Amino acid sequence: MALWVWMAALCVGQADARPGQVTATGAVLEKLADGFSFTEGPAANARGDVYFTDQPNDRIMVWSVDGKLSTFMQPSGRANGLCFGRDGRLWACADEKNELWVINVRTKEKSVVVAGDETGKRLNGPNDVWVAPGGRVYFTDPYYRRPYWPAGTERHDPQSVFMASSDGKRIVRVADDLKQPNGISGTPDGKTLYVADIGSGRTYAYDIAPDGLLTNRRIFCEMGSDGMTIDSEGNVYLTGPGVVVFDRTGKEVQRIAVPEERWTANVCFGGRDRRTLFITAGKGLYAIRMRTRGVGSQ
Repeated sequence: MALWVWMAALCVGQADARPGQVTATGAVLEKLADGFSFTEGPAANARGDVYFTDQPNDRIMVWSVDGKLSTFMQPSGRANGLCFGRDGRLWACADEKNELWVINVRTKEKSVVVAGDETGKRLNGPNDVWVAPGGRVYFTDPYYRRPYWPAGTERHDPQSVFMASSDGKRIVRVADDLKQPNGISGTPDGKTLYVADIGSGRTYAYDIAPDGLLTNRRIFCEMGSDGMTIDSEGNVYLTGPGVVVFDRTGKEVQRIAVPEERWTANVCFGGRDRRTLFITAGKGLYAIRMRTRGVGSQ
């Protein structure tokens, strides 16, 4: 695998002084690594190392705060979305067998926490995951037909958002009114959940009730997304054609282009100071320095 650095001009031009600008003054996009098949699911641990998936190659990779790339786990259950909990365990949407895993990063021991819906029926394929401050786990379950699934693996409707307890003993379908939910993230106070419905081209916000259920669904913005993250100012970052940043009211404030890639899958903040935005896009891993900082694993 080739590791190299490529600097690309950011598409915002002279926008460094523009109100709402989230990138650092003079920041440019840096390609950290390439040679992957399809990068996804970036998530940072407490130190700032960024774990991400290369799903077609069935592996989880790590980009360390020291700038070193290594393979963390292979095979990885065809892991897609990732998120660290506050206890340091890594949650993974392992859609080879339509499961949600939790991984002890030190021992690399994995446990299957969720293997079916609230009735025990097979899931469509957990796609992205967010761990709330109190430990509840929210994940999206859209249907994307995989070539490695057995023949006859059919879609289960509705494509939904689920909440699970950290031990998997409780699983609840908390949203079933979306066409194809994908990216997911929540605020650090655990009070608001954002879900991107890529099927309808919208992202929704929900209030999280004390029991973990979702209420007060509302349209956050008219854009769906593959991945998502939130920064220290409450801005929400969506992906697809590059990265599009919205303020907490749903107003677009900035776009970050990834010129070499046709599709940007996901984003997270990482690095020692959480002021680097890591972008998984196509066959590469990219980064750009930010004015704002991240607030969680994603």
